[in-house]
Amino acid sequence: MFTGIVQGLGQVTAIADAGGIRRLTVALPAGRTEGLETGASVAINGVCLTVVAFDRETASFDVIDETLRLTNLGALTCGALVNTERAARFGDEIGGHLLSGHIHGLAEVVRVEPTEANLAIWWRVPESLVKYVMPKGYVALNGCSLTVGEAPQDRLFSIHLIPETRRLTTFGQAQPGDLLNLEVDSQTQAVVDTVERVLEQRK
Repeated sequence: MFTGIVQGLGQVTAIADAGGIRRLTVALPAGRTEGLETGASVAINGVCLTVVAFDRETASFDVIDETLRLTNLGALTCGALVNTERAARFGDEIGGHLLSGHIHGLAEVVRVEPTEANLAIWWRVPESLVKYVMPKGYVALNGCSLTVGEAPQDRLFSIHLIPETRRLTTFGQAQPGDLLNLEVDSQTQAVVDTVERVLEQRK
């Protein structure tokens, strides 16, 4: 499990394809390899990945074709920056909301509006996931726990980011056309699906 509080930017240092598996090697933020073990979980752009090798500065992950297809990890190139978070431990503060690291779909950046103290990003939700996204609700975009802002029209929503979030995440470099890994809030999904099932049974 993860909290959606991104711990810093990592950088892709190597990509290797073999036997239908892509191995990503990522330089983690300073100090984030401490206590790391093979088999540990790390979120890369919000995707839960398993450590298969590591050293003092980097960690490597094997990514299967289905994950590459369903997330933005397939578009990463060497030098790309990614949001990183080590798995939560019992007793950790939950500053965001609980995340599984299992991506539901890709959201497209439509518009970016920077100001001196704020960054507003407008993003389009896939049709199948719109029912789980609502103003003032929670979502995770590229592994970052965020509160949904306005919803001026069908499938278009906003988020608003303070300078600290811009500094610690990839959102400071967001551009229209970028695809963001979207994980909807599990509690919202459970409520919506339960209500739909009850209403269907009453018909």
